[in-house]
Amino acid sequence: MNETPSQPNIGRSILSVMAGFIVVVVLSFGTDYLLHLIAGFPKLGEVYTDKQFLWAAIYRTLYGIVGSYVTAAVAPRNPMKHALIGGAIGFALNLLGTVATWNHVPSLGPHWYPLSLLIGTLPTAWLGAKLYIWKTGAR
Repeated sequence: MNETPSQPNIGRSILSVMAGFIVVVVLSFGTDYLLHLIAGFPKLGEVYTDKQFLWAAIYRTLYGIVGSYVTAAVAPRNPMKHALIGGAIGFALNLLGTVATWNHVPSLGPHWYPLSLLIGTLPTAWLGAKLYIWKTGAR
């Protein structure tokens, strides 16, 4: 069955959101691993210093923008909508993670860290899509 322009491409929509998540996860864990190897960051499961948590929050925020840009780029149409759906899913996952780890201080870090990721989720999703739209003129 051929799709017409008026038919939504659900498969490609799901793929676009998944692609954004994969980009964020690969970049985040890759950077964690690299920083462990070259900059003395702790191994997975060990506690970061406040400065290391700050750097992690910064690069994870930037990767959220990149992931949302990818989501927007792969989306069959409505790139902002797809990026914001990915952002909403990311927000829900961040919220679950924040709640689940809240009482594990200090072993899982200071409270500001998951809160910063939670608060930044939707703005980074919007910004990633907006950058794609500005660059390509998409709507």
